[in-house]
Amino acid sequence: MSGRKALSRAYKERKIEAGVYAVRCLASGEVWVGSTADLATRQSGVWFTLRLGSHREPTLQAAWNGHGIDAFAFEPLETVDVEGLDNFGRTSRLKDRRDHWIGTLNARGLN
Repeated sequence: MSGRKALSRAYKERKIEAGVYAVRCLASGEVWVGSTADLATRQSGVWFTLRLGSHREPTLQAAWNGHGIDAFAFEPLETVDVEGLDNFGRTSRLKDRRDHWIGTLNARGLN
């Protein structure tokens, strides 16, 4: 098996962990909290949309534009067990945990 095929297989077979994460602006102290079905890949997705200037949360995009990538940190807050739940159950559990962390950190929510 080639190296590329082995990497592809390993990626497909990895354990996917759902969870809640924070994006912190170290310059301003602002915090945004979101939830995702795959914590391992979420930072790259968030950073990608911010670099393009197309993130759906305008306050996060404005802070990114003002302070730049070096002022930001991505922090997984909690893994959430969603195994065995249907789509509605997964969405509901992730939203509940996201809302908990938004309150705990006095943060803005990300969808």
